[in-house]
Amino acid sequence: MDQVAETRRPPGGRRAAKPTWPLDLKTARVLIANDDGIAAHGLKVLEEAVRGLARDVWVVAPETEQSAASHSLTLSRPLRIREVSERRFAVDGTPTDCVMVAINHLLKDHPPDLVLSGVNRGGNVGEDVSYSGTVAAAMEATLLGVPAIAFSLDVALREHPHWATAEHHAAMVIRKLVAVGWPADVLINVNFPPVPADKVTGVTVARQGRRKTGNHLLPGTDPRGRPYFWIAGLRPEDATLTGTDLAALNKGAVAVTPIKMDMTHEPTIRALGRALGRARGQRRRP
Repeated sequence: MDQVAETRRPPGGRRAAKPTWPLDLKTARVLIANDDGIAAHGLKVLEEAVRGLARDVWVVAPETEQSAASHSLTLSRPLRIREVSERRFAVDGTPTDCVMVAINHLLKDHPPDLVLSGVNRGGNVGEDVSYSGTVAAAMEATLLGVPAIAFSLDVALREHPHWATAEHHAAMVIRKLVAVGWPADVLINVNFPPVPADKVTGVTVARQGRRKTGNHLLPGTDPRGRPYFWIAGLRPEDATLTGTDLAALNKGAVAVTPIKMDMTHEPTIRALGRALGRARGQRRRP
């Protein structure tokens, strides 16, 4: 089944009912999305973990990899939806498109109670969350009124992903999070450490650290002699700062970080308000 969908929200914007905590996963409708694509191994890992917790599970994921798509929408062309199998759909768009299409179209008569995104191949900590399509899918769900959790598996340099770590710990993390809940304008960002499942030291609730992607540009020349630049994955970071998601991963722990959608810095509002208020008053003086 192929369908064409528009990316805009319906008039007024469909929003799910306010979640009631704790969430009963046995009766909940769960939507799974990702940014690595419908065929990604991490998606299968999350599906298997969730199907052991909930009966009503839907998957809506991009046709192809959308890493670093961030919170982007497809606005210049229509989206096509492909039914892969029962309750599994692929969308030729971004992770944000997938969640929007799922909630506003595929599941519009019965929106999900929970959205899960991932498991991403590679950590999403520090400033990664600004670029991450995995986190963006959770952001879109949160904006549409559905609680959401993003899952990523950190991968050490020149090592294979420890998928068994996510397989072993994902269900436990989900159960504990939905048992307590979180505010409506917050999403939960979960990162599994790059260690074997039996080496995980615990679960740590941590603040967002600092790690900037893409500062290193590699210049080159293509076969036709045209210059290009390749954004390298080198990421300066300080994993020793206490209390951060980076520090938790460095210690072999699962990092759980609540991320607030409203990024306004209230102290600066007050400071600028006072300063600009004085400026207005000074201009009125003769």
